[in-house]
Amino acid sequence: MANSAVNRTYADLPPLPSYQTTLQPPLVAPIPDKLLTLILPIAAYWGLSMLFHWIDTKDYFPQYRLHTPAEVSSRNRVSRWEVVRDVIIQQVVQTIVGWLLGMTEPDDLVGKEEYDVAVWARRIRIAQRAIPGILALAGMDAGGLAKNLDQSHPVLARFVRGGHYSSLETTSTISDGLAKSTAEFTAWEKVMANALYWYLVPAVQYGVAILVVDTWQYFLHRAMHMNKWLYTTFHSRHHRLYVPYAYGALYNHPFEGFLLDTLGASVAYKLAGMRTRQGMWFFTASTFKTVDDHCGYALPWDPLQRLTSNNAGYHDVHHQSWGIKTNFSQPFFTFWDRVLGTVWTGGDVSARYEKARLAAQKKADQTDDKTTITHSNAADSATDDPKPYQDEMKNATGLSAMPLRDQQPQAPQGKAELQAAGSRQQVLDDHNGGGAQVLVQEAAEEKEARSLLKCSGRRRTASSLSQTDSFKGLRDRVTGSLHGRAGSIIGVDSNR
Repeated sequence: MANSAVNRTYADLPPLPSYQTTLQPPLVAPIPDKLLTLILPIAAYWGLSMLFHWIDTKDYFPQYRLHTPAEVSSRNRVSRWEVVRDVIIQQVVQTIVGWLLGMTEPDDLVGKEEYDVAVWARRIRIAQRAIPGILALAGMDAGGLAKNLDQSHPVLARFVRGGHYSSLETTSTISDGLAKSTAEFTAWEKVMANALYWYLVPAVQYGVAILVVDTWQYFLHRAMHMNKWLYTTFHSRHHRLYVPYAYGALYNHPFEGFLLDTLGASVAYKLAGMRTRQGMWFFTASTFKTVDDHCGYALPWDPLQRLTSNNAGYHDVHHQSWGIKTNFSQPFFTFWDRVLGTVWTGGDVSARYEKARLAAQKKADQTDDKTTITHSNAADSATDDPKPYQDEMKNATGLSAMPLRDQQPQAPQGKAELQAAGSRQQVLDDHNGGGAQVLVQEAAEEKEARSLLKCSGRRRTASSLSQTDSFKGLRDRVTGSLHGRAGSIIGVDSNR
C-alpha cells in the first residue's frame, strides 16, 4: 500500500534525457588538463612574484611599502639564493604529489551536462511534493489556496498543489496505438536547475575547499608556534624572513611545506569533490593569494587585499619579532584567529606602518583614524580576553634579561603586551635565526623610523601649505628618508 502511494507520487516525473560522454578537450591544447594543473600554480607563483620584484627594483610605490629596502637587506637572516633554492624544492615536491593525486582521479568527461541538470530539476520537482504538508502544518489548506490561484497564477497554483503540472504533459502514440503522456519541466525549474548545477554547487565546493585549507593551515601553523621543538626544528626557517617579499612566500622547511601547503590543498580538493579543472583554478588562486600576502605592500587598489582582511598588512605582523605568535590564519580569511583569540590586538604599533596607512587613507579618501594596516585596534588590547596568551609573560624567561630599549616597538598594555612577550621569546629561542640580535636590530630601526616620522610631523605642523599638500610633504619626506633608492633589490645581502 505504501509502495503504491510512493509510485503514484513519483510516476509523473519528467524522464531523464539520454547522453553520450566523451573526453573533455584540454583547456590549452595540446597540454592535458592534469598537466596544466601542475604548471599553472608554479607559473602563477613566479609570474606574480616577479611583478612585485619589478615594482621593488623600480621603486614604483614606495609610499605603500611596509618596510624599506634597507630592512630587506639588514633584517632578513637568509640570502635570496637560499630562498629561491628552497622554494624550488617545495615546488618539485608539490609537482610530484600533484602528479600522484592526478593518477587517482578519472579523466573529466563531457556530454552528460544536460542529464545532470535534469537530475537537479527532478530533485526540485520532488521537493515540491512536501509543499502541501508544510502548508498544513501552518494551518493552511493547500487545495483551497491553489484553487484561488488557478486563474491568476496557474503555475504557482500547481506549485502549491505539490508540483503536479498536468498542463505541461505531452501525449505521444506508442507502437500498439495507445496514447502515452510524458511530463515536462517548467521553465522556472529548468532555470533553477541550471543555476544549481553551473553556479551554486561549484560555489559550495570552492567554499568547502577554502574552509578546509584555512582550518588545516591554522591549526597546524599554530601548533608550529606553540610547540618549541616544532618551531625551532621546522617553522623557524620561514620566519628568518622578518621582512617578507613575494617570492619568499613558499620559503619553508621541505617537511613543513609538504605538510601545511601541499597536503592541505590536496585534502581540500578531495573533500570538496572537485573536478580537475576546478582544482586547477583553486590551486592557482591559492598560490596568487599566498604570494600577495607576502608581497610587502599595503596596496589600497589590490583586489586580493580588499576582498579580505587576511592580506599583506595582516600577515606582515606575523613576521615581526613582536607578532610572531599571532595572526596564524592563512591564506584566505581570519575566522579562526578571531574565534580563538589569536589575532594581534596592538594596532599599528610600528612606525613602519604609519606611512602606508596614511597613503592608503589618502588613496581611498578616508579620514577615519580607525583604519589600520594590521586590521586591529590598539584599544582592544585592554579589553580582550588574554587567552591563550595568559602565561606568556611568565614563560618569557629569556626576555626578562633584555633591556627595554631592545624591546621596541612597545606594545599596548594588556593582551598585546602578552602577545609581544611570547613572540619575542620565540625569536630568542631561535638561536640559528639570530636570537637576541634580531630584537636589538629591530629596536634600533624602529627608533630611527619613529624619529623620522616625528620630525616630518613637526615640519608639517609648521608649514603654511594646504592640508593636502601638507600630507603629501609628510609622505614624500618620510618615504624619501626611510626608503631612498636601494639600487638593485635582488642582489642585496649576498654575503649573508
